[in-house]
Amino acid sequence: MKPYALALPPDYRLDDVLTFHRRDTESLAEEVSAERLRKGVLLEGVPVVLDIALPPAGGPAIAQVAVHTDGPLSAAGLQQARDAVLNIFGLRIDPAPFCAFVKKDQLFAALVERQPGLRIVQSATVFEALTWAIIGQQINLSFAIALRRTFILQAGRQHSSGLWCYPDASSAAALSVDDLTTRKFSRAKAETLLRLAALVASGALRLDLADDNRIDQISAALLAVKGIGPWTVNYGLLRGYGYADCSLHGDVAVRAALQALLGEDAKPDIQRTEEILARYSPHRTMAAAHLWASLHPRD
Repeated sequence: MKPYALALPPDYRLDDVLTFHRRDTESLAEEVSAERLRKGVLLEGVPVVLDIALPPAGGPAIAQVAVHTDGPLSAAGLQQARDAVLNIFGLRIDPAPFCAFVKKDQLFAALVERQPGLRIVQSATVFEALTWAIIGQQINLSFAIALRRTFILQAGRQHSSGLWCYPDASSAAALSVDDLTTRKFSRAKAETLLRLAALVASGALRLDLADDNRIDQISAALLAVKGIGPWTVNYGLLRGYGYADCSLHGDVAVRAALQALLGEDAKPDIQRTEEILARYSPHRTMAAAHLWASLHPRD
């Protein structure tokens, strides 16, 4: 694939993207600096590095993208690489419709005004988003990042440049439960992770969006997988597909942010949170994004 330019929207919040992708300070599958973002991912079993030169401060908002592969990719694989770049930059959901939707809203209007241009940053692939959701559920962030690092080292592969590539379903499915449980994964988490990988690798569970495989069908198929619940599905849809109407009512941080926004003494329970977020359909993903961001305001 030839290098190409990617124009970013006006008032683009590049720092949000860099913060999300530098969660792992050991930088196994991501290398992030003020000038460059490099992401390693397995596509069609081929180690691929997305090498993105970031726009200079004060210069044109244009990123320069190069895709370095250690083997040939099909046309579909090359499209996956392009899609991964859009995901990495959070360009799947236009924030403007939600901003217009809540312009006069008592709960969100002031919050959105304080956070202009906020976007949902995604994982490079749907499989990465889903596995990250499984890995990170019900544990603290630092431990989740350590487990993610283990998963990459166990199932990923190194690109010729040295950067590790996040696993695909086939490479993950080759692991055994013991490969993970001997490295601090709980048995339930390891079994769910490998169960998902095996289903995707075999084709029994399709993650590609198509006329015969819509979001609602994918959601139902994921919910049928033992160990995967509504939160994991919604988080996976958000980070993987950039789906605009995910309800994160089971998310503790969303509930905490709602508590602060409502000025109440306790977090709203899951049912009430779901009812509140339902008012913002079909823009519930952006509602969650603004609630998350409100817990870590920018200076």
